[in-house]
Amino acid sequence: MNQAVKPDTQAIVVDDIFPHAPEVIWKALTSGELIGRWLMAPTGFAPVVGTHFTFQTTPAGAWDGTIHCEVLEVVSNERLSYAWRGGHEGNVGYGAPLETVVTFSLSRTDTGTRLRLVHSGFVLPNNDTAYRKMSEGWKKVVANLDRVAAEQASPQKLH
Repeated sequence: MNQAVKPDTQAIVVDDIFPHAPEVIWKALTSGELIGRWLMAPTGFAPVVGTHFTFQTTPAGAWDGTIHCEVLEVVSNERLSYAWRGGHEGNVGYGAPLETVVTFSLSRTDTGTRLRLVHSGFVLPNNDTAYRKMSEGWKKVVANLDRVAAEQASPQKLH
């Protein structure tokens, strides 16, 4: 394998344990409607390797705010990984080019499920703004994921 010199990269890691079975967390990770409740509404998402889908966020400069994704790995109730690309080469700071990978890993624990989110590939200093903002953002997103999973796990639904 070609071991070319890579620029300095950084990863965001969020590790948490939820009081829900892996199947409940998996459903929240792989249902487009549920993803829209804890992250952003995806367009074209399916938990199938090779599926291309998008998220839409706030545009900046020459970037239209579209995040282009491709499902890279699907292991039911264990692992979901997708490419996360966005930005524009004309932007500096927010909206700078971003070529990263988001991976959710699930493992059963005595009290529920350990979720480990790794968003890798931030090239520093170019992606410093995205890295800082998304480091805080993913913590909130994971808390939202827990809330959505709890709603799915609850036998009573609010009407």
